[in-house]
Parts: sequence; C-alpha cells; structure tokens
Amino acid sequence: MRIGEIAALVGVTSRAIRHYHHIGLLPEPERRANGYRSYGVRDAVVLARIRRLTELGLGLDEVRDVLGDTAGRELMEVLAELDADLARQEAGIRERRRRLAALLEAPVSDEETVPPALAELLGTGPPTGSPSADRDREHLTLLDAAGMGGEVRAALMRLAEDPAVPVLYERLDALAGAPVGDPRIVRLAADLVAAVPDEVLAAIGPDGPVVPGFGEALLDDWAPAQAEVVRLVMASLAERMAGTGDGASTGDERSAG
Repeated sequence: MRIGEIAALVGVTSRAIRHYHHIGLLPEPERRANGYRSYGVRDAVVLARIRRLTELGLGLDEVRDVLGDTAGRELMEVLAELDADLARQEAGIRERRRRLAALLEAPVSDEETVPPALAELLGTGPPTGSPSADRDREHLTLLDAAGMGGEVRAALMRLAEDPAVPVLYERLDALAGAPVGDPRIVRLAADLVAAVPDEVLAAIGPDGPVVPGFGEALLDDWAPAQAEVVRLVMASLAERMAGTGDGASTGDERSAG
C-alpha cells in the first residue's frame, strides 16, 4: 500500500503518518524503485493502535511508552494515569473518560486497544494460541478502523462461536512452512469458505470496508502457502457475494484434494 492508501484504511492523514515517521513513532518502510514507500499490514496494525491511543487522549510520548514499553510501564498503568488527569479537568472531557472506562473493562489483553464493540467480537469464542488466529484478530481490527459496521460485527459473532474455527486455524498454522503446491491448501480453502455463513457476506456487501491495495498487503502478511489459502478463500467468497458462485467449485476443490 502507498501512504494515501494506508491512511485511508486506518482513518488518519498522510501528514500525520509522515510526522510519526519524523519523530520515530512509526518506522519508515523501504521505498520501491520508483521512490514510493511501500506499506504492509504490519505497518497498518501499528498505525491503527497509534490512532486508537491518541483518540483516548494519550500524548505521543505516552503512546511511545505503550508501544515500545521503553519506560517499563504497562498499558493499563498509563491509562489509569490518564484517567486521574481527566478527573481533574472540566466537564467537556467526560465523554473521553467514558470511552476510557469502557476500554479498561473490555475483555481483551492490554495490547488489544480496540473499541468496546470490537472487543466484544474479539472476545467471542474459545481462547486459542494459534498465530493465525492472532493475525486474523489484527486484520479485524484494521477492518474496524476502515469502517466495519455493526451488522458485519454481529454476523461475525456466529462465525467466531463456531467450534470448528479453532481447528481451521490450526490447519492454517500447519502450512506456515509448506510449499505453495501443498495438497492441503485447496482442501483447507474449501473448508474455510464453507464455514463462512451467508449472513456475513450479506452484511459486508459488494462495497465492504476495503481500500485499494489492502488485498495485496493482506496476502503479503502470510507465508506463501497460507497466502495461497487466503487468496483462494477471497476469490470464492467474492464469487458468492457476486451471486456467481453456486458451490460447485468448492465441491470440486474438496474432491480434488
């Protein structure tokens, strides 16, 4: 993604991103041969956290402490200090304190600095130590920053509660070092597509919260074999949303495996 694309995805300005680069808050990515910076999903994850923390009222030095833990302070400690400061200020900051209290009560870890509605979704389903599940949670956080609506979150609740989902994540984890031609790829992609309820696709719609360049950056965030699974899933779900997929290709892929 270019700087304008990642800015649109996370909901900040290109000027703010350049400032974060200047003060060392956000590492500057390598530039392509044409001179443009090339941002990936990892950059967007950090940028989304910076935006959320600044919206809560933290200064950039406090944000730096939270992200890098350079001062040895945990996020909850910093937020508690902010709450004490807000308590001494005028009534105009009461809405910020309410948002802070909601974050402190959210059923997620310190690093999951997300809005309460998204925290409820991320806290749904059984706990898992799957790296793929953790990565998917980060991607959901980015989609929420890009404008994922309440209908989409509600539809995803059913998917998160599916007991088969942790097993699918484990199968995706197992492909981390596999070649792109691994026969497990097609079978897993078909099973992942089958696990997505129709109401999720209906809620997302053809104009979902995606900006140009996000799909390519998403694939780059996975290992090659895992990225191939994600690519097949994205293609099949796009067919279903467009009304052109009749499920035949999914069946063929299963039988081919």
